[in-house]
Amino acid sequence: MAAVMEGPLADLSRWDTAGCSIARAMDLIGTRSAMLILREAYYGTTRFDGFARRVGITDAAAAGQLRKLTAAGLLEKRPYQEEGKRTRNEYILTRMGRDLLPAVVALWQWGDTYLQPGPPPLLRVDAETREPVRAELRSADGTKVELEQLAVRVNPDYLRARKKADREK
Repeated sequence: MAAVMEGPLADLSRWDTAGCSIARAMDLIGTRSAMLILREAYYGTTRFDGFARRVGITDAAAAGQLRKLTAAGLLEKRPYQEEGKRTRNEYILTRMGRDLLPAVVALWQWGDTYLQPGPPPLLRVDAETREPVRAELRSADGTKVELEQLAVRVNPDYLRARKKADREK
């Protein structure tokens, strides 16, 4: 079973995936260290040494990933200074970084289900109600959407923007 590909997308051999949002997202966050740095930011890590230590990567690798995630807008640097020490930067999630949380939670729960040899090591719960938290695909009215119910169609706004950009070249 698969998603319902509508209109010109129905024949997969007749269109290419140029501009794919999944590919663009993976270019940005598709490495293990990038995802684990984001995990740490969600857990509350803000300082360079904390990211490097908790992710288990070299300072150079941490610096590169933090630079990339900051340049892309998922994190922002804020200066801080401990008494008697030089000013340093901490890394804070931006709106863009926070908006990635449902995708990270979906990956997390998939790993819990299919990759853990027993019960998952951590649970996700609402801090107030203590009820379990899950990422699910739902329509605007709250109805759960399964893969076979997901329709994919060309966005006319995207086509208009592309045509406009082509004319301006």
